[in-house]
Amino acid sequence: MLHRGGNAVDAIVAAKFAATVTELPLTSLGGGGACLWGSADDGYQLLDFFGMVPGADLDQPPRLDFAPATVDFGRTTQIFHVGKAAAAVPGELVGLLDLHQRAGRLPLRDVLAPAVSWARDGFTVSPQIAMMAGIIAPIVAWSPSVSRLFYIDGRLVRGGERLANPALGEFLQALGHGDPDRELARFWSSLVNHFGAAHGGLLTAGDIAAYSSVLRDPLRIPYGRYTVLTNPPPAAGGGLIGVGLRLADHLALGDEDFLSARYLQRLASLLAAVSDFRQAGYDDRLRRDPQSIRALVGERGNGLSTALADLPMRDNALGATTHISVIDGEGMAATMTTSNGEGCGYALPDLGIHLNNFLGEEDINPTGFHRLPPGTRLSTMMSPTLVLDGDCPRFALGSGGSNRIRSAILQTLLNLLTYDQPLDSAIAAARLHVEGRRLWFESPGLTDKAADALQRDWPECTRFDAQSMFFGGVNAVARIDGRLQGVGDRRRGGVVRFAD
Repeated sequence: MLHRGGNAVDAIVAAKFAATVTELPLTSLGGGGACLWGSADDGYQLLDFFGMVPGADLDQPPRLDFAPATVDFGRTTQIFHVGKAAAAVPGELVGLLDLHQRAGRLPLRDVLAPAVSWARDGFTVSPQIAMMAGIIAPIVAWSPSVSRLFYIDGRLVRGGERLANPALGEFLQALGHGDPDRELARFWSSLVNHFGAAHGGLLTAGDIAAYSSVLRDPLRIPYGRYTVLTNPPPAAGGGLIGVGLRLADHLALGDEDFLSARYLQRLASLLAAVSDFRQAGYDDRLRRDPQSIRALVGERGNGLSTALADLPMRDNALGATTHISVIDGEGMAATMTTSNGEGCGYALPDLGIHLNNFLGEEDINPTGFHRLPPGTRLSTMMSPTLVLDGDCPRFALGSGGSNRIRSAILQTLLNLLTYDQPLDSAIAAARLHVEGRRLWFESPGLTDKAADALQRDWPECTRFDAQSMFFGGVNAVARIDGRLQGVGDRRRGGVVRFAD
């Protein structure tokens, strides 16, 4: 898209439409997300197109199609909830169309062309995508409408084999060459027909009428000479990253040798404080008083307390999200994170689109399943992030990884802005995550002394002797002294491409 004269928004929308075809265990047009974009000349905005709680027209809930599915991660198992009542109102298709209309300049048909080609003619499945499909095998085998997207000759697809999704290809072709509004109406109609109360779901015509993407002012976090922009409330992740940066500033991090025992000890304590902050009612505060989160981490933020309760937190070991970052030669940056959860086990059979299971993820529903009122915008840890030097974008980054998103992005920001690490080192460095009083950490790159000190200080500790997708996948681009850089995190098969 950049070679064809498009800008960063054209590129990121095209890449994300393509990802809904080729990264189908992670993202789909039946999911949701957020995109932060802009430039020094035009300013910066965030488009929120995450899921919404359905059921607006229901006098009483139907008999719900909602059931547990056990997923085996090798070292542990986890229960997710799937079924048609696990599907929230999806926003990804609406958001991508809205974003392109607001800020793209290439024709929609050109932006959709790669996705159309791969859906119609097939694409080669990467080893990472085959592995992720295998992890959620019980979900992708849940119904014929989904298994046909992942199976070849009665078995799950393998890396190096080719998959196609002709129904999705035809839909995307019509979307690009016809009337987008008409095709969007077709998508909504299929949702209500297949995921309504008659089929055990909660989606209604009222939900469709009420849904739209929402333009928000990014959360602005001053940090030294930089300004960090990220996803604001009602999203959860951006505020927690802001809390971490505020604490890092207060603790005067930066004097320690990078990856030293002292660095790791202070970083683990910082991540524990962020975890404590969330456990002490942060999610409830997001809904009751979202402006207080902006005030807490913003220009006049003060009084941040970390004397917080030690409450148990749930954790999602997969974190089925995708992230793309773009900076173009004209100074526009765009950073977008999307997710389909693990998928609900059902697809729109006429369109080849797997629906999300946002209503079946414990992390998104901390008060319990089906407790939030219809029309509620769901919260998310997804945190597409820009770092400004003055008014110009210096870094664009984000990550998949569920709860670990906040830790992955916060550590990468600290590595870049506090410890002055090159982009590749900042992303490749050993990563930590804390929930409550439990620590997870990677040991590659650490001295035995530093790793042993972490294990001694944290009795509840899990050590990874290789880089792991558990710790997210930070994909980042940068513009430094007029030169463009980029790094794709190997933890999740990330790649970088340059358009000269």
